[in-house]
Amino acid sequence: MLPEFKRGNVASRVEELCAPVAAECQLSLWDVVYEKEGGAWFLRIYIDKEGGVTIEDCEKFSRLIDPILDEADPIENSYYLEVSSPGIERRLRKPAHFTACMGKRILLRLIRPVEGQREREGLLVGFDKGVLRIRTEKGDEEYKLSETAFVRLVDES
Repeated sequence: MLPEFKRGNVASRVEELCAPVAAECQLSLWDVVYEKEGGAWFLRIYIDKEGGVTIEDCEKFSRLIDPILDEADPIENSYYLEVSSPGIERRLRKPAHFTACMGKRILLRLIRPVEGQREREGLLVGFDKGVLRIRTEKGDEEYKLSETAFVRLVDES
């Protein structure tokens, strides 16, 4: 029996459907994004696990969730389903993302420039109530998540 959905957007409904499948496959559900590109809609599900995700993990997860999504029908229009790893330079959007990436180097792009710069890079040293703190060469800096266009990990390899 599928859960009844509470009010919410497509991504949160899909996340609710996919979370038990991810747990069953020993994967973590990093993010779900439902967005329009050009004239097409894409449902992108990002999965992760210790040691990294393989193409086989993505294929298996996709096969398992496809019939669940078909039965629940949480999306009114047609869309393309993509299942992948969030990647090395993964985007951080949720509080759990920031907690998981504490102490790692991040890049954030600000919506409006501060001191003439729109991008900041530093170690993520704090996140609380929508405010992130990074440590830079100049010291600690704080930014509201709402003031950022995006925040992502920096590939340090």
